[in-house]
Amino acid sequence: MHRSSGKSKNTKTAQAPKQKISYEKKTDPAITEYAVQALNWLRKAEFLMSAPKLSLCVEDSGYEIAFAGRSNAGKSSAINALTNQKQLARASKKPGRTQMINFFSLGNPDQRLVDLPGYGYAAVPESMKIVWQKELENYLIHRESLQGLVLLMDIRHPLQHFDVMMLEWAYSRKLFVHVLLTKSDKLNRGPANKVLLEVKDTLRKMKLNFSIQLFSSLNKQGLEELASVMAGRLNFTLDQVSHFDLDTILEAVADDEADTIEELEDFLPEQLPEDKTE
Repeated sequence: MHRSSGKSKNTKTAQAPKQKISYEKKTDPAITEYAVQALNWLRKAEFLMSAPKLSLCVEDSGYEIAFAGRSNAGKSSAINALTNQKQLARASKKPGRTQMINFFSLGNPDQRLVDLPGYGYAAVPESMKIVWQKELENYLIHRESLQGLVLLMDIRHPLQHFDVMMLEWAYSRKLFVHVLLTKSDKLNRGPANKVLLEVKDTLRKMKLNFSIQLFSSLNKQGLEELASVMAGRLNFTLDQVSHFDLDTILEAVADDEADTIEELEDFLPEQLPEDKTE
């Protein structure tokens, strides 16, 4: 009777060294290079002008992306982190301090960032709210160089009433929107990703095909992704910049707007007027 002294094939397989399987998402090197170069380009941002009304804005030509959102969503912090400048967008502990349409050029006046007045915390007289409301509507409706919006939402309080209004209105105007869930550092990774998936699902149900990401100006999370999205919409090309080292980004400070101030009356109307132009 033949007796095998060797180990079975299954035993050998079981005892073989296990190969580690990586489930980490691989990033396209070309995309990474574009993001890094885009960040370098965005560092060229310079204050151009502030305008209290549409008629006084810079010439309506070229490309611009506007930052919009509630006044405590971290707009100024996001702009400063993105451009690696601590005081490009004036930060304040009192929400609602951005009272005009602020323009920033990006190496040339035909590629611009725009900081819009925040909504939700405008602690000003009613007459001033009406003025802001009118001029913001004029800008959003009539500005031809506006390529889209970066809509900021505090990750702990996403999709508030006027956030949803802005999303639906932008869709009706065929405007691109990139949703930024800000202050993601205030949640652990699991809860933050849960909110991200929930908001994505809500947008899908609303049939809004907008992009979305997590973002923190404090720990620099999401800078490259945001830079890539904005650069593409602003017609940025790689020949516009030189080498950039991501490690040279300045240390961020805590988000500019205070979280403890009670919300005042929303300063946008119940619905934005329909565009009457063709």
